[in-house]
Amino acid sequence: MTQSIPGLHHVTAISGAPQGNVDFYVGTLLQRLVKKTVNFDEPDTYHLYYGNSHAEPGSILTFFPFVNAGPGRAGPGMASAVAYAVPVGGLTAWMMALAEAVVDFDGPFERFGEQMIALNDPDGLRIELIETDRGTADMAVVEDEPVDGGFHSVTLWLDNPDRTARLLTDVFGYSSAGEASGSDENRYRFLAAGQGRGSAIDLITSDAASIGRQGTGSIHHVAFRAENDEVQMAWQETLRGQGFDVTPQIDRQYFNAIYFREPGGVLFEIATDPPGFATDESMDALGQELKLPAQHERIRDQIERVLPPITIPQRKAK
Repeated sequence: MTQSIPGLHHVTAISGAPQGNVDFYVGTLLQRLVKKTVNFDEPDTYHLYYGNSHAEPGSILTFFPFVNAGPGRAGPGMASAVAYAVPVGGLTAWMMALAEAVVDFDGPFERFGEQMIALNDPDGLRIELIETDRGTADMAVVEDEPVDGGFHSVTLWLDNPDRTARLLTDVFGYSSAGEASGSDENRYRFLAAGQGRGSAIDLITSDAASIGRQGTGSIHHVAFRAENDEVQMAWQETLRGQGFDVTPQIDRQYFNAIYFREPGGVLFEIATDPPGFATDESMDALGQELKLPAQHERIRDQIERVLPPITIPQRKAK
């Protein structure tokens, strides 16, 4: 198979109460709420999708807001951070905006020659903002106006990165792009072909003692892009040929999905670009109404009684 993965499609995490999640990602990080639906397997829980203005693959961060969930903790075998791309020269505006919003952050500091800052969302999920020209070269930087370019990367915390690295390079078509060592961690960067959104993956090993657990502030899975169903089915065949236990195709309404565990234990998904998020509401109206899959429409009244109301803060145009 000569096909290669072009980059990330989405990342899915777990949060606590949905209102605080919406306030932070729409009101503070200026993401667009592109879809308000439910967890297909637990329809008494929201599934919230955030992305850029056009709801494009490679910009989508989603959450299952479990109100009564305990705190999660990153550790080996888990994704531990999500990074957004910022156009070169645009990090200062973000630092000013976060300071005005009284949001604490670390940095700026440099990683692989790129300037970045790091912060935690209200549930403790690590979010990074990284200046880069990968996927952002055509984006204008406006003075004092924070703007993002979709995803930069995701970080995977592993006990041993070797087999995961081979999956990325030998199967997915990524290339090794450097190593960096810190006081308590080693970091290895891999890049997908091209310069698109979400084209970087970092693997880390760490001396920090931690046993990862799912809960609020943790990442549930990482999804990669497939351009269409045909490409996705080719990936399914390739991965099964490599010995991975890959699920059948699952209809997620806005994309089709297959899942498998990569060698380090992180849950990977390959998701199709189509049909996209404008299948059941117009692009201008994304995220404004509760959208349900067909199998749950018959219990809409019951679902709406259980779900807490959400107020969407005004989002500054970017």
